[in-house]
Amino acid sequence: MKYNMKHLTIVLAGSALLLSGCTKKIDEAFANPNALTKQPIEALLPGVISNMAIQHSANGTLYGPQNDGLYIGRFIQNWSTNITGNQYDQMGDNFINKSDIMGSIWAMHYYGMGANISRIIEWGTDEKKWDYVGVAQAIRAWGWLTLTDMHDDVILKEAFRRDLLVFKYDTQEEVYQEVKRLCYEALSNLNKTGDGVNPANLAISDAWGNGGDINKWKRFVYGVLARVSHRITNKASYNPDDVIRFCDSSIQVNSENTNVKFSAAGGYGTFNFMGIRRLGGGGTDNTASQTHRQTKFIADLMSGLNGRFPTASIDPRAAYIIRENANNTFKGIRPTKGTDGLVANDQPLSFWGTPFTGSATGTTDANCRYIFTNAGPYPVMTASEIQFIKAEALLRKGDPINAVAAYRKGIELNFDLLRTVFETNVPVASRITNATRDAYLNNSTVVPSAANLTLSHIMLQKFITMYGWGVIETWVDLRRFHYTDLDPANGLQVYRDFAPPSGTDLFPDNFGRLVYRARPRYNSEYLYNVAELNRLGAFALDYHTKECWFSKP
Repeated sequence: MKYNMKHLTIVLAGSALLLSGCTKKIDEAFANPNALTKQPIEALLPGVISNMAIQHSANGTLYGPQNDGLYIGRFIQNWSTNITGNQYDQMGDNFINKSDIMGSIWAMHYYGMGANISRIIEWGTDEKKWDYVGVAQAIRAWGWLTLTDMHDDVILKEAFRRDLLVFKYDTQEEVYQEVKRLCYEALSNLNKTGDGVNPANLAISDAWGNGGDINKWKRFVYGVLARVSHRITNKASYNPDDVIRFCDSSIQVNSENTNVKFSAAGGYGTFNFMGIRRLGGGGTDNTASQTHRQTKFIADLMSGLNGRFPTASIDPRAAYIIRENANNTFKGIRPTKGTDGLVANDQPLSFWGTPFTGSATGTTDANCRYIFTNAGPYPVMTASEIQFIKAEALLRKGDPINAVAAYRKGIELNFDLLRTVFETNVPVASRITNATRDAYLNNSTVVPSAANLTLSHIMLQKFITMYGWGVIETWVDLRRFHYTDLDPANGLQVYRDFAPPSGTDLFPDNFGRLVYRARPRYNSEYLYNVAELNRLGAFALDYHTKECWFSKP
């Protein structure tokens, strides 16, 4: 017979009324598994930080942006699969498969981070460890923003309530307000000193994040404020001055970037999810085990073949973030097209330096580059991104002189980041020099005069600098411009030459529309929160094509 432990505890506890001396022993032997057990908050923070890239634990794994990024990266054409007819290359979703694909950020926020962040805030407040409280609030704000940018309507007000089995959803506008509220609370706590604040203690728990550097966390919070305030460029309430102010308080130099780091020296979960070891070590769930290859869009953008940047030479950063082929040129494929007609010598290597065909195999990253190495690091927010946000806000404000300065600085910061952090395994002949960098920056096609700067310049350079890691942010940007919106300055497409799948290449259940959101996680929401999902219309085959609040006028 299978016993219910809760009922068994009650029976034994009743018997203990006759044998009161046994009560303590019984309570110890049959502790309520649902009761809170206080843990040092120092032990909780490392797992929370790991969720900002990918979680690997005994009770749940592969939760975080890196896993969902495998699929969102296809929507934005960072990569496509080297086979035909893939539903995500077609901007489809997971509904017909009834799976949790594209539910990793959902699980990250509600499970991987959820109660752990709540306990850090609660117990950290009790212990007056304001630095821990501020960091936890900063990450929760980032988590809410990342979650709603994936799904639009999510569970906000009733989240983390233990007394509920079903939960009501709230609007994206409400979630954005909560993001801002949490950011200001985080800044208040991060500015506190004394009491239980101990930078050396925080540094131990924060070793794989910002290393206990409070200044970095404050810069990060301002970056979250810049992101959330910049989401609504299509609305009359958009305020570029707010965005510019937040950018000026956010990350300014690459040493202030927020990254998730990996040791690549322990168990399976210590290796970067984007690295080849996660496949060779027995897994089949990471990027390397897939058949992801760079797209024609990014290859043309970096080869001088894109209409916005038609240059005579290759972008000096090309060998750092994408891969060459046997002809030592940079080619890519279009979504759903397989080899796309490329002859063998024109087919690019995989991101791990393996052949175009098949899946990447191996365990060592001797041929891997950029974010695709076993030890990372994996960027979460960088100085270059902040400069491009600022440049766009300035241009929208009508200040092209300062906009072009921020735009140029964003490119320079990306060059510097690649040279200092991501030069591993880049061929010596392809490495950036001061001369190649300056020649690129001094090309008026790349960095125009203030009078000639367009949204297209800014968005395409931002696309390059966030390639591979900033997939959610890039997806937000593309949706803000509805993928193919025209630049009012010249009547040409902002994302020049970006061609979403259409006709038979578009997923049938889209009914001719492009993807705008991910569904709530299947195995939690679709199995028990049915009434609420019906209210949202989330059982419709084309729910994933419903435009999010942030991109609407």
